[in-house]
Amino acid sequence: MSVADTTVQDNACLGGLTRQLVTDRLLTYDKAAQACVAAASAGIPVVRQLVQSGTLRSRAIAETAARQYRLPLLDLAAMDTLQLPLSLVDARLIRKHNVLPLMQRGKRLFLAVSDPGDHNAIGEVRFHASSQVELVVVEDDKLFDTIETVLSTKGAVPACSVNENTHGHNDIVIERIEEDAKALTGESHGEDDAPAVRLVNSILLDAIKRGASDIHLEPYEKIFRVRFRLDGKLKEITRPPLSIATRICSRLKIMSRMDISEKRTPQDGRIKLRISRTNAVNFRVNTLPTLWGEKLVLRIQDPSSTRLGMDELGFEPDQKALFLNALEQHQGLILVTGPTGSGKTVSLYTGINILNTQDRNISTVEDPVEIQLEGINQVAVNSKTGLTFATALRAFLRQDPDVVMLGEIRDMETAEIAIKASQTGHLVLSTLHTNSAPHTLTRLMNMGIPAYNIASSVTLIVAQRLARRLCIHCRKPVKLPKRILLQEGITENQLDTITLFGAAGCEKCNGGYRGRVGIYEVMPINDLISRAIMENAGAIAIADIARETGIRDLRASALQKVALGITSLAEANRLT
Repeated sequence: MSVADTTVQDNACLGGLTRQLVTDRLLTYDKAAQACVAAASAGIPVVRQLVQSGTLRSRAIAETAARQYRLPLLDLAAMDTLQLPLSLVDARLIRKHNVLPLMQRGKRLFLAVSDPGDHNAIGEVRFHASSQVELVVVEDDKLFDTIETVLSTKGAVPACSVNENTHGHNDIVIERIEEDAKALTGESHGEDDAPAVRLVNSILLDAIKRGASDIHLEPYEKIFRVRFRLDGKLKEITRPPLSIATRICSRLKIMSRMDISEKRTPQDGRIKLRISRTNAVNFRVNTLPTLWGEKLVLRIQDPSSTRLGMDELGFEPDQKALFLNALEQHQGLILVTGPTGSGKTVSLYTGINILNTQDRNISTVEDPVEIQLEGINQVAVNSKTGLTFATALRAFLRQDPDVVMLGEIRDMETAEIAIKASQTGHLVLSTLHTNSAPHTLTRLMNMGIPAYNIASSVTLIVAQRLARRLCIHCRKPVKLPKRILLQEGITENQLDTITLFGAAGCEKCNGGYRGRVGIYEVMPINDLISRAIMENAGAIAIADIARETGIRDLRASALQKVALGITSLAEANRLT
C-alpha cells in the first residue's frame, strides 16, 4: 500500500460511506484522498464533492449508502415539498449538514440524508430537534436542489440573507405588486404554481436586501441557476429545480405584463414592488430566447438612489462644485459619459432631482425610462410608432421646456437638435458612451458636429466609473515598495502619509468589498479647452490642457480614493 493510501485510510472521511465506496471498487484510494482534500477546502460534504466533480453518480452513492446502512432509499420527487415539516429543524442546520426533514410520526423525525455515516451532523440535528431521528437515504444532487427550493420558497434562505439592509429597512415585506397575475389573466394560480410564486417573491426580496443591481435567471440543459450582480460581479445564489424553470419564467412575464405565449422573440417589461408605505423598487425585465429556454434579466432600479446626494455617490468637493455650477446655468449641454453599468443614469437623475422644482418645466426622453420621478415629464422611445429621440426632442422644444434630458445621444440628428436646444436657452443633459471626458469631444466631432457648435454649447463633461468599496469591517493594510507606488501614480508627497488597504473578506461583504463608489473626471469647458476644440485638437491634447488647469482624470481620481482607503489599488487598476 502506498503512502497516499495509508494517509487516506487514516483519514476520518474514509470511514463509513467513503470506505464502503472504496471497498465496492467504485472509488480508488487516490480519488478518495483527492475528494477529501477538495471537500475540506471547499467546505462541502465529501459526497457532494464526488458528485459535483463527476467522480461518481449520486445514484450509485445513494444505493451503496442504503445497502451498507440498511436504510430505505427514497426518490425525493415522490415527496410533496409543501408538506415538509421544515420548522422542526433550523434552516441553518439544514444547509450546514445537507439534511431535510421529511415527516414526523409521534416522537420520530424522518430525516433525508445522502451520507448516513456523518454522525456528527445527525447528532447535532437530533439534539436541536429533540426527537428520535430515523434516516432515509436520498441522492445528493436531488437533496441539494430540493433544499434550495423549499428553503427559498419558505423565505428562509440564510445563504441569500444579509445582516444589514442597504435600503435602511429592518424588514422588507411585499405590500403590493402593482399588477397581480390574477388581475392580468383573469385566472387564479393553481396549487402547482404556488412554489414558483413564492420562489419568485423570495428572489426579488433577497436581491433588494443584498443590494444587487441585476438578477439573472438562466436555464441550461441540466440546471437552472439564479445569479445576482453584487458590487459589479455576478455571483450564483441558488439552483432551483429545472422542472419549475418554465413556471418561474411565466410568473415573471405575467408580473411584467408580457405575452406569456410568445417565447421566440425578446420582450421587455417592468415590475413595481412596494417594499414599504413610502418606498417602491422598480424592476426592468428583459427576456431572451436561448437554446434551453428563456433567460430573464431583471435590472433593479431604486428611485431612492437619486436622493442619495452627490457626496454619497463619490463626488469630491471640487467636482461637486463644478457639477452644481453647471446645473445652475440657464442653458448649455451637460454630458455624462462612461461604459454600460458605470452609473451614468444615477448621476444624471441626481442632477435632474436637484433641478426638479415647481418653477421648472423638465422633460426627459429615454429608452427605456429608467427611474420614475414625480414632477418630471418622462417619455419612452417607441420605434414602432416612430417616437425616436429626435422626434421627442423636437416636440419638447414646442412644450416651453426649461430642462431637457436625453437618455443617450446616439446619432448626428439627435446631437444636432440637443446642441441647438442648448444654444437657444435650454439646459440639456444627456449621456454618451466614451472612455473619458476629452474623448467625448472628439466623438462629437467624429459624428459630424462642427467644432464651433461644440465649443459654444457643451458646458461640462462628467466621465465616470464605479469602483467597489472596501469593506470597513475586514479591510487590511497593504505595504508595497515605494518604486511600485511611484510607478502606479502615487506622488512623492503621498508616500509617507497614506496607508493603502486591500480586500480580505468576511461574512459582511462580498470578497472584501461592500457597495460601490463613483470615480469621476469632471471637466468644465473653459476658454483654453474651447480654443483647442476650435483648432480641432485631439483627445490627447485636450487631456493635457485639462491636466494643466488642475482637472483630475479618472486615474488620478481613482488613486485619490485609494489614498483615502475607500477602495484598493487593485480595484483602481481594474478600472483605470
